[in-house]
Amino acid sequence: MNYRELATAALEARKLSYSPYSNFRVGAALLTKSGKIFTGCNVESAAFSPTNCAERTALFKAVSEGEREFCAIAVAGAPEGGEAQYCYPCGVCRQMLAEFFSADCEVIVVRNEEDYKLYMFEELFPHGFGPGDLTDMY
Repeated sequence: MNYRELATAALEARKLSYSPYSNFRVGAALLTKSGKIFTGCNVESAAFSPTNCAERTALFKAVSEGEREFCAIAVAGAPEGGEAQYCYPCGVCRQMLAEFFSADCEVIVVRNEEDYKLYMFEELFPHGFGPGDLTDMY
């Protein structure tokens, strides 16, 4: 799996976004260590708080099918009818990814199939609270 393939999967997932309130469409493609790709899009609610981001949609789909080990996620976002931009996972998504991602998992923020930036997860969430923090408390 190369970065372009993962970027393309995130761009395709973005097309499925249900975002009538923000008009900001996001797609994500999550790569497991076993080589499977799980995609997700943002799904909004008029009540706002039940809204789910694309990254968490992909993560929840993967975990619900037994996957627990990941190596990369690509995220693609754009305003409805607007130009694509680099779209980074929000704080809630970073916290959920921290549950399963190691520091060297890759995060790819995508504008298009040719234009994307690559980060290590620890760059985006350097001092996150993870499962190891709970064991250190006792």
